[in-house]
Amino acid sequence: MANHNSDVPTLKAIIEAVLFTAGGPLTLSSLCKHLPEYSRAEIKTALKELTRDYDAKSRGMELVQVAGGYRLQTRRELKKWILRLKRVPPLRLSKASLETLALIAYRQPATRAEIEEIRGVDSSGTLRFLLEKKLIRISGRKSVPGRPLLYQTTRHFLQIFQLDDLSSMPTIKELIELEEGNVASQPPLFDPGVDAS
Repeated sequence: MANHNSDVPTLKAIIEAVLFTAGGPLTLSSLCKHLPEYSRAEIKTALKELTRDYDAKSRGMELVQVAGGYRLQTRRELKKWILRLKRVPPLRLSKASLETLALIAYRQPATRAEIEEIRGVDSSGTLRFLLEKKLIRISGRKSVPGRPLLYQTTRHFLQIFQLDDLSSMPTIKELIELEEGNVASQPPLFDPGVDAS
């Protein structure tokens, strides 16, 4: 454990301030790089302690792991009060957007033709919308005649849906069970009223 002057703020306070101003999730490696005077073990311990501190129900903030990093955010149950301040309506995803996003998330990278073959309708407008909202990105071209564009989800997608990584998504089997009503206690993968602001 490093020996630090008592005038210096605690590591927990420093990490809290850094995460508060970061504007997005910070990985453990990124925190270590920005705080070279502390060891990786000290930073991990401070993150665990901060998580416990924020887990108190009376707090308005929480420390979560999303998109492979750590982020400070307001608790979801406080959303309606936050929106009064922001005066910005949350992003609403249509059924078409949710279907297309789910197909890309589970089959990525996927081409427009592959998506349209499953959905049975033109998806160009939906893909444009998802690109504008930074939920998907173009990741290259498929090595077939015509070299169609390939689409995959973004880090922003992980942040919006509170996923640490793609392996955190429910399996297809779990989704089928949810659809059939066998797992009533679990929330749906995509909430049509998700706030992507």
